[in-house]
Amino acid sequence: MNATAAIEIRELRKEFMLSHSGINSLKTMLTWWRKRKVERLEVLKGISLDVQSGECVAVVGRNGAGKSTLLSLLARVYKPTSGTVTVHGRVAPLLELGAGFHPDLTGVENIFFNGVILGLTRSEIQERLETIIDFSELRSHIDTPVRTYSSGMLARLGFSIAVNIGADILLVDEVLAVGDLEFERKCYTKIDELRAAGATILFVSHHLESIRRVADRCVWLKDGLITQTGDPESVLAAYVAAAGGEVPELP
Repeated sequence: MNATAAIEIRELRKEFMLSHSGINSLKTMLTWWRKRKVERLEVLKGISLDVQSGECVAVVGRNGAGKSTLLSLLARVYKPTSGTVTVHGRVAPLLELGAGFHPDLTGVENIFFNGVILGLTRSEIQERLETIIDFSELRSHIDTPVRTYSSGMLARLGFSIAVNIGADILLVDEVLAVGDLEFERKCYTKIDELRAAGATILFVSHHLESIRRVADRCVWLKDGLITQTGDPESVLAAYVAAAGGEVPELP
């Protein structure tokens, strides 16, 4: 065990079982279970990685490389097929727009809902409530159901909750830039504050400038395996070169 590691990953594997039913009638539905075709999709193939306490690590790779699956395993959305994941401290996951939000609850109600899921008491959430609302810049909409929010508004609220709950580890999937230029700068400033306070950050991004801006280290995932890890400039140069000089699959 690495005494300074906030995240320890050992021989981590994740498989998904895909069933191809081909159901198009009641008869085929009744006989499907016996004749079903099952495919094993191995997304992560035995990766090992330590993320040190206070370190900011970016994960790059083509779509389907296993990046989001890795974050979901760290957030305990999925269970590993084999291998181990050890996380030391409170985790704040920001994995996709609107994840964890109930569409019929208001912004305020979803702040409390998410806060409880992340391990805070109601009084702890109440202490942070005004800070979360102010950071999100959604005060005029905070008492309306989030089903009325745009994708950018959902991202703002989710990001604001994640960075203001006092988490030790922040997991971020493609949502560092969640609004206009001014709000994007605000997010980067907050990331810098969290890093200065000793928070550990693991994030996925296709945006190379974001990686250069905030990452201490970069990990390149390819076909479920770690191809390279090191300083961001070296890893990104190899990643881009492997794509023929083009940034692969920018959103």
